[in-house]
Amino acid sequence: MTNSPLPDLDTTSHRRGAGWELWRGLSGRAARLFAGLHQTWRRSLQVRVVTITLVVSSLLVGGFAFLIADKITSILLDNAKTDVQLRLTNGAEYAAKQFSLYGQPQEAQLQETIDGTVNYLAGGDPQQNSGVVVALTADSYPGVIEPRTSPSVNVRPLISPELRAAVTDGNVANQIVTGRLTSDDDTKYLVYGTPVPTQFGQVELYYFVPLTVQDVTSGQARATVIGTGVALVLLLGVLAALVTRLVVLPVRVAARTAQRLSAGLLDQRMAVNGEDDLALLAASFNQMATNLQRQILRLEEMSRLQRRFTSDVSHELRTPLTTVRMAADLIFAERDEFDPAVARSAELLQAELDRFEELLTDLLEISRFDAGFAVLDSEPTDLVPVVHRVVDRLSGLAERVGVTIELDVPSAPVIAEIDPRRVERVLRNLVGNAVEHGEGRPVRITLGMDETAVALTVRDHGVGLKPGEEKLVFNRFWRADPSRARQTGGTGLGLSISLEDARLHGGWLEAWGAPGQGAQFRLTLPARAGDRLTTSPLRLVPADATLPFGGAPAGSLLAIGPAPAGGLTVVRTGSGTSGTTPPVPEQRAEVGS
Repeated sequence: MTNSPLPDLDTTSHRRGAGWELWRGLSGRAARLFAGLHQTWRRSLQVRVVTITLVVSSLLVGGFAFLIADKITSILLDNAKTDVQLRLTNGAEYAAKQFSLYGQPQEAQLQETIDGTVNYLAGGDPQQNSGVVVALTADSYPGVIEPRTSPSVNVRPLISPELRAAVTDGNVANQIVTGRLTSDDDTKYLVYGTPVPTQFGQVELYYFVPLTVQDVTSGQARATVIGTGVALVLLLGVLAALVTRLVVLPVRVAARTAQRLSAGLLDQRMAVNGEDDLALLAASFNQMATNLQRQILRLEEMSRLQRRFTSDVSHELRTPLTTVRMAADLIFAERDEFDPAVARSAELLQAELDRFEELLTDLLEISRFDAGFAVLDSEPTDLVPVVHRVVDRLSGLAERVGVTIELDVPSAPVIAEIDPRRVERVLRNLVGNAVEHGEGRPVRITLGMDETAVALTVRDHGVGLKPGEEKLVFNRFWRADPSRARQTGGTGLGLSISLEDARLHGGWLEAWGAPGQGAQFRLTLPARAGDRLTTSPLRLVPADATLPFGGAPAGSLLAIGPAPAGGLTVVRTGSGTSGTTPPVPEQRAEVGS
């Protein structure tokens, strides 16, 4: 037994791998090229107009050129057929007269007469040097009458059986064939055949006319038509590009000017040239920009005056409020000596003064945010004590309304670079709202962290948020239920200030809620000041949220904070998703109070 050599599997695998890599590289280049062309097609109006013009004009000009070339070819062929038919008719009459003297095909002089007739018909051709071949055959008398051609060539291959049968049956027939007769190259011939009646029977006369001149003329005509068509298509493309440029260029200028205006450069204007429609567009655009600039400046001035008014009023109210506070404290301290009605009035006065002081403090804080004077004092802080301080401070309110506050915080310290005063204020606002709207059910506070961020969630099981309210919950002075009696006497600015505190940290403040399922707020802050957030350690949608019809958790959610990768602000509405928030999971748009 002999061992047959086995193929080198490593070499085969290497070749297959190399071929696959080559195919992947080519397909990748093709995909990138197609993507680039598709992007150019979508972005450039001029490219689309010029391309459509070239395609449509190419189809029209191509069809027109085909019709013209076909018509020229038909005319040349008809002229050639007419000329050959005339010569064929005259040649048949001449041959019939020459053969009328012979009654039998065996006569000695008949073959000489056939030779002379063929030579005469070929020599009498005015284009005798053009390659015309004349042939005379007698298929009815094989071996008796020898076929003759002038010049002497073999014409049998160029006479098809169908043509021979038609002429033998007494019909005039023609065909176009390609072959070699008088030259070494294949030539297209127009072959005409006709019967020649004699006393002893019938012979066949054939004319072989080369169509070289007609082919050359037709080719030149086609080339001329195609060249003219290509030039016309290119001219139309250039004209389309020029005309489109006249329209697209002002539009591009308007787009760039609009982008500069949206970026805050309100003095940008378009150049107005001429008095046509484009000039009218530029003038109208400039007028619109001027009106917008005037209106924006007016609104900015009004906003500045409003902020200044709020700040001034807040400061000016401090002095009389201090005096009123001193008097109210004195009255409140002596309330036990008054009758019950006056004592109750003193208590109400004290409570409203406390609320008034909180409102002034919040208004001053809002004015600092609006003026851009808010400063973040970041320092490494353990968030666990912050959470406990907030719970201890609100424990009295929770006991009064019958709400239990549950904590889920790590035993180890949770360190982050934050402003503890602002974070404690945010958490105090969130927990206070949860207790206020908790309907006597437990409120759960959860603290979590990972390598890049820390997060706090506040979950209540109260009335929740109706569809659309998640877009309003951070607005200033907004209340979900205006008729609802408040326990804490809040100012309506707590969540607005919390939103600004979260933004100042570069964090997210997000809300989820559903009718009858309560609400959950999540505060996510970067572990290191200045870092950009991409994920949150805690989920926004609570795990106990009901899934409608087996789908995503019910309710709406709103996320507000700096975008992970774009510098905008989060806005997410719709059904929530379970699990940890994925990196850059949603588009973000600015939502402000």
